[in-house]
Amino acid sequence: MEFNLLHPVDHEGYLFSQNRCVWVNGPVIVGAGPSGLATAVCLREQGVPFVVIERADCIASLWQKRTYDRLKLHLPKQFCQLPRLPFPEDYPEYPSKKQFIQYLESYTQKFEIKPQFNESVQLARYDETSGLWRVKTESISGEVEYICRWLVVATGENAECVTPEIEGLNQFSGEVLHVSDYKSGERFKGKKVLVVGCGNSGMEVSLDLCNHEASPSMVVRSSVHVLPREILGKSTFELAVLLMKWLPLWLVDKLILILAWFVLGNIERYGIKRPSMGPLQLKNTTGKTPVLDIGALSKIRSGDIEVVPGIKRFTEKQVEFINGETMDIDAVLLATGYRSNVPFWLQEKEFFAKNGFPKTEFPHSWKGKSGLYAVGFTRRGLSGAASDAIKIAQDIGGVWRQEIKQKRRPTACLRRCISQF
Repeated sequence: MEFNLLHPVDHEGYLFSQNRCVWVNGPVIVGAGPSGLATAVCLREQGVPFVVIERADCIASLWQKRTYDRLKLHLPKQFCQLPRLPFPEDYPEYPSKKQFIQYLESYTQKFEIKPQFNESVQLARYDETSGLWRVKTESISGEVEYICRWLVVATGENAECVTPEIEGLNQFSGEVLHVSDYKSGERFKGKKVLVVGCGNSGMEVSLDLCNHEASPSMVVRSSVHVLPREILGKSTFELAVLLMKWLPLWLVDKLILILAWFVLGNIERYGIKRPSMGPLQLKNTTGKTPVLDIGALSKIRSGDIEVVPGIKRFTEKQVEFINGETMDIDAVLLATGYRSNVPFWLQEKEFFAKNGFPKTEFPHSWKGKSGLYAVGFTRRGLSGAASDAIKIAQDIGGVWRQEIKQKRRPTACLRRCISQF
């Protein structure tokens, strides 16, 4: 079994008297995306029982339900595989969305990970008196409160859509949707679409719209690094990793930008300004990911994708930009990103900041106090999540094995915790 229930308890004096109270022998993992699955597999290897709680009805719901059809992994597969299972050899270097989901499903089946689906965490807090975490969830079948010693936050960097407040957007008569609801440009054939955002998603959906005979205009409000996905036949990311073994970060940034200039040319002539900080330093400092070009830039050069400045306001059928120009549009696509949802359910202020990310920087952002852990918040993609998962499992596994040797049982602690209400 994935978790060991000492006993469900109903208690007259319990704060949520209608709830079921469940003791978990090991950690509770919140989130069944790649980060949560990787942590579960690593814990299983350590012999530690666990519960995985997932609010959706499937694993990796972001990938399965909130991504566009043409999406592929931006980095080579060797940098995206999860612990204990490499990608199949016949997969291409950049697996597609469908292939990655198949990989995750195989991963889950191989290691027999069985998340508790359709359970949404409403509140998690640490009980100082008992030294235990209390995790309250809601589902169709009712409320459950899990009691555990360790809590692993695996809800990730992209749990909730970010929808900006723009003057007049609610008055616009055309279709408005977030990129999380976009699947294909087929339905926009022949339409003028304003894409708000110029990150990887904004660039890719603009390219997809072009390929489906739509007319996209992309809002570039701030500076952004655009790099070729490959340089001299090698992944730009792989090249950067290789160079950083021998050279300081600032020099690697300069070399990557010089090589990018040779491949892409001067992108500022198309209205795309580069930040003053190098791409790798910017990623490490702010988490802002450089755009890896897979064809959008050629469409910008040809005029098939028009680069436009920041938005001032919308009217019923138009958009007005900050330079005073206006444009007729049929639809608005918000490629405005995602955010962490941790502050909405976790009652804790020491380890996590208000933005839902750990306050401590990589590589120390995986462990808090009192049995609290974070996986997938390094802003270093799937490789960062895999690294976190291994560390967390080893840390918990060490304590678990030591306590088994000492034959300690936590039953008394459970009674004490419940008696607090």
